[in-house]
Order: sequence, then C-alpha cells, then structure tokens
Amino acid sequence: MSRISLIGCGRWGTFLGWYAANYKAFDVDMYDIPTSPNFIELRDTRKNAYLSLSDNMFLHDKLSDVLGNDIIIISVGCQYFRGLCKELCSYNLDGKTFLLAMKGLEEPSAATMLDIMRQEIKQNIHIGTLGGPGHVQDYMKKVPSCAVIDSDEEKTKDFLIRTFSSELIRFYYGADLIGNQIGAALKNVIGIAAGILDGLEWYGLKGALMARAPVEVGRFIKYFGGNPHTAYGLAHLGDYEATLFSKHSHNRTFGEKFARGEDFGKLAEGVPTLKAVKFIADEKGIDMPICQALYSVVYEGADIKATIRGMFERDLKQEFDIY
Repeated sequence: MSRISLIGCGRWGTFLGWYAANYKAFDVDMYDIPTSPNFIELRDTRKNAYLSLSDNMFLHDKLSDVLGNDIIIISVGCQYFRGLCKELCSYNLDGKTFLLAMKGLEEPSAATMLDIMRQEIKQNIHIGTLGGPGHVQDYMKKVPSCAVIDSDEEKTKDFLIRTFSSELIRFYYGADLIGNQIGAALKNVIGIAAGILDGLEWYGLKGALMARAPVEVGRFIKYFGGNPHTAYGLAHLGDYEATLFSKHSHNRTFGEKFARGEDFGKLAEGVPTLKAVKFIADEKGIDMPICQALYSVVYEGADIKATIRGMFERDLKQEFDIY
C-alpha cells in the first residue's frame, strides 16, 4: 500500500495529507469541492499559508477520483459531514478504512462524526477517529506532539496507529471511543471560553477554567455512555495548551475577538458544537454551567462580563459533586 486519499483541503486536512506524503512516504490523492477557496489556492499555487504541496500530493476535483484507495482521511467542517456521507454512500466503499480528523458535534443532534457515518453508510467499512493536540504551524517547525486514535475495532485502531506514527506525531491507543470524540469536540467550546477570558484580560481565571471544564465535560461524556475520566486524556485536557493558549487556535481567537466586539471570520468548530451541547444539556438535565453561560453570551447577547463572572461565582460544592 503506497497510496492514500484525503477529503477536505482546509488547514488541518492539507497538513494531514502533507504529513502522510512527507513523513510516511505515501502518494496522496486529495479532494475538495472545486469551488472551495482552499482547493482553488492549492490548485493554482501548489501551496497555502502554511505549506507547499510535495510532488507526491495530487489534487482532484471529483470525489470518485479519490475513492479507489484503501485508506481515506476525512477533514471537513463537522456541520457538512452528513451531506458528504450521503454522497459517499452511493459508491462502493466495502472494506475501506476511514480516519475521521474532525473535532465537533453535529448541531443540533449532538451526534458524533462516527455516529453520522454509521447512520448514513450501511457498508462494511472500518472507521477510526483522531483527537489530541497539534497545530499546523508548530508541526511545520518540526515541533513533536502526541495524539490519540480510537476505533470500535481493535484491528482498525492498531492498523491506523502503525500506519501513521512517526517521530513527529506519536499516536496513543484510545480506550473510550465515545469519550474521545466528545472530549475532542468540547475542547473547542472550552477554547472559546479561554479566548473570552483573554479578550477580557481576565487571565487569572484560566486556571479555574482548566480545573472545572473537564468535570463538566466528563458529565456529558458519561451521559452518552463513555468514561468521564476520558476528559482528562489527550483528546480533551491534553489539547488545552493548543486550544486554550495557542495564538494558532481558531476557537480561542474567536472567543478573544468576540469579547472585544470584533469579527473573526474563520471557521471555529466550537461555535456550532456549543449549540448542540446546550440543546442536549437542557433537554436531558445535564449540569453544564460553562457551556450554558457561553451559549447565553454567544447566542443570546447576554452581558459578557456579568455572565462570565457569575459562572465563576457558583457554589464550589456544586462543582465538586463531580458525576
């Protein structure tokens, strides 16, 4: 096997293709819709703001052209994934292995990406999910990191980890598929909260946010049948440096600019994920004070300072009545 496929030529997807081509020596067939600005830039210049395509990376504007390979990485906006799956299911995908590299929940269903794929594609396919820290800008400087790959099939998990591990990215074996997906999605929401604290210059509250958020996320994971302690693993808490502090984090930057009354103008997956979390938390009675406060600020126009301060003034006994 020397050839793999990538669907989605955004910042993260293009890097994963570059990583597979340059660190694992694959020929990489890359697809995005031909009208995508990301695809047009790569087609016309063979580069984007972060990297240049190597000679073993090939662009395609037809989905069918990239479905012949055994491994297919998918990195598209989470809210567009179901539509892509509806398109994919018209092709013969029998036996293929998919690695889902998106971190988010569908709005308003709060469905994970694996749930969506299983719902829409009734073929014999193998699915793994990718979570954990890492920014393209850092990887391109050869800054090493760790990540986690999970699957409901042990053989698929092992196959993907052995296929993609390198000195740049060490992949750990996930042990909680539900928890890793939800944890990876909700770290984007917590990134927005961190950005708001940055925008308000309330940096001293970031420590409290980091201490309390995994407890809250653990409740959400537990409701869906996962292990609440997975919130303390690579997919969630382990991604906090990259999401809550890094200047490269879209979600943190969205929150910072929002607090300052400025428009970010780029994709921040935590924004629709926040809506999904709020809907389920209210419907099922899950105590999610950080997410509920964020929702009132982002979607309902609540006063930012009063709402965020109120969130941190809650009775501590409630916060440590963990699960």
